[in-house]
Amino acid sequence: MKRTSGLLFVISAPSGAGKTSLCRAITDSLGNLTHSISYATRQPRPGEIDGRDYYFVTQERFQEMIKAGDFAEWAEVHANLYGTSRRVLDDIIGRGIDVILDIDTQGARQIKTKYPDAIFIFIMPPSLEILEERLRNRKSDREEEIKRRLQRAHGEIRDYGMYGYIVINRDFDRALSELRSIVTAERCRTRLADAAWIESMM
Repeated sequence: MKRTSGLLFVISAPSGAGKTSLCRAITDSLGNLTHSISYATRQPRPGEIDGRDYYFVTQERFQEMIKAGDFAEWAEVHANLYGTSRRVLDDIIGRGIDVILDIDTQGARQIKTKYPDAIFIFIMPPSLEILEERLRNRKSDREEEIKRRLQRAHGEIRDYGMYGYIVINRDFDRALSELRSIVTAERCRTRLADAAWIESMM
């Protein structure tokens, strides 16, 4: 269906629920869909690459960007700052490309006020026990950091009502299939149709 602007999909989840892996997988499997890259002040984890996973910047640079109004949303998460470039986001959408924004619930709340037509999806872990197991299996965080992430997960899950869809990541392939179905269905909504294009066919 012909569209002049892209859709914005906002995806949130507790740390360890698998949202980043799902976002990468769906952009690899669907056309005209890109994964927005956030700015972050934390250190890269093993295997992460600047410009692919995040734009890694200093606290000072991030604060300068806040003052300049560069962010569509930003938040402090686990003592680090994360943000999404407003200019980059608007440019992608303006070119008719659908974009997935992988952000926490704080950022999602900001996006909801600025982009009211965005589609909000929450990735839910099967249980907090499995979430803890996944965090430990990553072997990238110290014990105190794991406990902090689990504590934060309680608050993030309470925000599920802010989202239009919930995907439970029990099995990765099934969760990816459900996420793909949501994106496909949203792309087919009548409100997105180009009325002039449809009229020209009659």
